[in-house]
Amino acid sequence: MTRILIADDDRELCGLLSEYLQREGFAVDLAHDGEEALARLHNAAQRPDLLILDVMMPGRDGLETLRELRMKYRLPVIMLSARGEPVDRVVGLELGADDYLSKPCLPRELLARVRAQLRRHAPGAAAAGELQVGALKLLPGERRVLIEDQELSLTGAEFQLLLALAQRAGELVDKSALTRLALGRELERYDRSIDVHVSRLRHKLAEASPQSPRIDSVRGAGYVLVVAAP
Repeated sequence: MTRILIADDDRELCGLLSEYLQREGFAVDLAHDGEEALARLHNAAQRPDLLILDVMMPGRDGLETLRELRMKYRLPVIMLSARGEPVDRVVGLELGADDYLSKPCLPRELLARVRAQLRRHAPGAAAAGELQVGALKLLPGERRVLIEDQELSLTGAEFQLLLALAQRAGELVDKSALTRLALGRELERYDRSIDVHVSRLRHKLAEASPQSPRIDSVRGAGYVLVVAAP
């Protein structure tokens, strides 16, 4: 059974979301601060398949918790924030969140986001064949990316984004398509999630090697993966 961890200090909300997700067939664990959430991740027997993480928690907040867990774990993370400020969304995505929802949110929408992320991370969800684009090698079956034999550490959303661009290398891929392929949902108005993921991905590619493909933006349209000249 798929296991979900909800980390939020709002116990009433935790109870409501837990009951809803359990009715949909998920096993749900609860944590009410960052330390407790990290402890469950460190315990292999309690490790969830997906984490729903609140930004504002006492002690170690959600952003600090996310920063630490991304040093080791690649599980999908959906951030929640009661403030709903754009800066919260951007910072959360920059730190490695896969998706972001403002509170209060409809349980049905959260369920849709959860299912979308689980599909993205399901074994065999990506094409099985190896993909080579210049110095970049993608192993979709293993969800690994190599540049000149150096492995890149990518979140699930970053991997899906890079895969979508690599499969269409040299072609413009619009932001609506990238949102569906990488995040498993439709592009929303004023949604800059893909832009933030692209920014993180660019930084990681540039750090890995000067021979890495680059991601060019086409203003108002989308992005293109461009292979570096030999």
